[in-house]
Amino acid sequence: METNTAHRVTPYHRKLHIEDTREVFDENNSWGLSTAIDLHSCNPRLIRDAGKIKDFTIELCDLIKVKRFGECIIVHFGESEEIQGFSLVQLIETSLISGHFANMTNNAYIDIFSCKFYEPAIAIEFCKTFFEAKEIQSDCILRK
Repeated sequence: METNTAHRVTPYHRKLHIEDTREVFDENNSWGLSTAIDLHSCNPRLIRDAGKIKDFTIELCDLIKVKRFGECIIVHFGESEEIQGFSLVQLIETSLISGHFANMTNNAYIDIFSCKFYEPAIAIEFCKTFFEAKEIQSDCILRK
């Protein structure tokens, strides 16, 4: 499957290549890393399945080597059709992972924040592959 991909790393509002994230994280003595991942045209079966979303969360935490704190919270809500879908929150010992899955557009919006370094490129690729997104956009911000 061919996808369109756009990635940007912004340490304190300075653009970087995603491959340089670890180096800049260390050089700036960063407190944390935040990655926002927008997945467009996902597989509708996957984003509408609470069990698959839970599997995704557990696998993502294992992949980026963060320790889950408590159970993953997954809730389906939204009064209007435009916002209906599942949302997830997974606390991790170094912060949290959250996401919202929009039924109307088959889009998913994942946020990963951790004061422990993780490779954003690995997390982004995993999210894209897991939900079979046709297009993605991501932003990384180093937190001071």
